[in-house]
Amino acid sequence: MHDITDDLKALRRRLEEAEGYLKIDELRARQPQLETEASRPDLWDDQEKARKVTTELTSVNDDLDAFSQLSGAIDDAATLYDMAREEGDETLEPELDQALVDLSGRFDELELRSLFSGEHDEHDAICEVHSGAGGTDSQDWAEMLLRMYLRWAERRGFEVELDSVSAGQEAGITSATFIVKGRYAYGLLQAERGVHRLVRISPFDSAARRHTAFASVAAVPFLDKGEIEINIDEKDLRIDTYRSSGAGGQHVNVTDSAVRITHLPTGLVTSCQNERSQRQNKERAMQVMAAKLADLERQNRAAELAAIAGEQREVGWGSQIRSYVLHPYQMVKDLRTDHEVGAVEAVLDGEVGQFMESYLRWRRAQEQGE
Repeated sequence: MHDITDDLKALRRRLEEAEGYLKIDELRARQPQLETEASRPDLWDDQEKARKVTTELTSVNDDLDAFSQLSGAIDDAATLYDMAREEGDETLEPELDQALVDLSGRFDELELRSLFSGEHDEHDAICEVHSGAGGTDSQDWAEMLLRMYLRWAERRGFEVELDSVSAGQEAGITSATFIVKGRYAYGLLQAERGVHRLVRISPFDSAARRHTAFASVAAVPFLDKGEIEINIDEKDLRIDTYRSSGAGGQHVNVTDSAVRITHLPTGLVTSCQNERSQRQNKERAMQVMAAKLADLERQNRAAELAAIAGEQREVGWGSQIRSYVLHPYQMVKDLRTDHEVGAVEAVLDGEVGQFMESYLRWRRAQEQGE
């Protein structure tokens, strides 16, 4: 039987690192406090506070459970290895090798959490897809991107609410707004903000020529009302109601209750057509607008600080971040991180998480000046 002592030592080092970036000591101290709050009979008298407490408690329990399970799994592997050596049982070697592979994969997943450094990375995400230059191809491309993110969210076990979809004239969509709900949804989806470029033989060109299409993706954290310090003057808003139509199927209302809100000073637009009433659609659209204004304010503050420091950094709006090439070769390449793969169809079918992770690692390297 080959020696796996060094492998076990490496896993224990990774466990020690996890204890640090998960802040296990702080979580152990915080857990009983949250449990006491969660057990109060009047907790749900304040629903906003109750959701905050229960959400935090769930996150704390998840992290402590994950750490405990990894620690126990390493101990189990070490015990099995010692027993196999003492008894000279070579038949246990495949089981041990598989245990090491499984543990390494679980640590890889856990270590992704250490890359989330933003204030709102754990939040749900409000996302928008908009078609750009390229006509019908662009609108088809926007729908392909929407499908890619819906498939990705489904695979991660995230819940998705499709708030509004505007159909294209001939095919595809001109825009869509959707909310992805799950821990670190925004932390992951912020990697997708920017312009996405598609190169392919156009299915809408009778001459079968190669076309380039563009679509943009936006993402902001979905914040609770108590977290948003934005006061919106009703005089700054234009509120339109309309009949929803186009893509969306059973997810989209077909009455005149759809609402579109325009914030006149900034030009920001939000819409919702998925709720049952005009009032509910307006409330959701206002919540999304508040989140977008809060994110815009954060971006403006960051730009001001960068200007004071003499740094020239692109905010990212309108800048091309990734190319998806279907012809004359197959490749998806992120232009920030240089991460690329040849399996374009797999990426478009939802395997886009690798690009999000490479972005997070790239961002940390940028922050550390590497």
